Amino acid sequence: MTTFLLIRHGVHELGGDRIAGRLPGVHLSAEGRAQAEQLVARLDGVPIDAVHASPMERTRETASPLARARALELELCEDLLEIDYGEWTGCHLDALGDDVRWRRWNSFRSGHRVPSGESMVEVQTRAAALVQRLSAQQPDGHIALVSHGDVIKALVAQYVGAPLDLFQRIEISPASVTVLVVEELGPWVVCVNHTDRLAELPIP
Repeated sequence: MTTFLLIRHGVHELGGDRIAGRLPGVHLSAEGRAQAEQLVARLDGVPIDAVHASPMERTRETASPLARARALELELCEDLLEIDYGEWTGCHLDALGDDVRWRRWNSFRSGHRVPSGESMVEVQTRAAALVQRLSAQQPDGHIALVSHGDVIKALVAQYVGAPLDLFQRIEISPASVTVLVVEELGPWVVCVNHTDRLAELPIP
């Protein structure tokens, strides 16, 4: 079996009222940097064989202290990238409220695409393909995947069999850890949105 620690990046400089998307130069805030350092202590005692991260600055900065503490090379992976928000990249959420395309996207994620961007189905497909590929390569591994909130929600929905259109019911907080186990007989989700020490959990 392969155990995945799905880690969302810490709080970034743009806060929660703008779509950071794939906008370059979005770094962790002071709070986010503290969360990245705290993550090392929270995962103390949990085996980790590899650390993969989305190439965005905020995910690399979240993953780097953990990789450094475990003497592991940080492996960047585009399959963990944030949704390509196309025309909406960098927009304030308030400014999108009257855009019918935005309302459609949020009410029917499985059936719509971001203008000039990505569909949620594509996001889920690439992320789940990565998990399956890594589980085949490291069948007894413990792998940290540092990514973005909606990407992790899409993975949780995939492996619990929840429709994509209901995935917003899943909460994934900044610097949270969600534990997924994949084996030949199927997957199971050990915990979702954990924000405390992980050593107390029965992680395989």
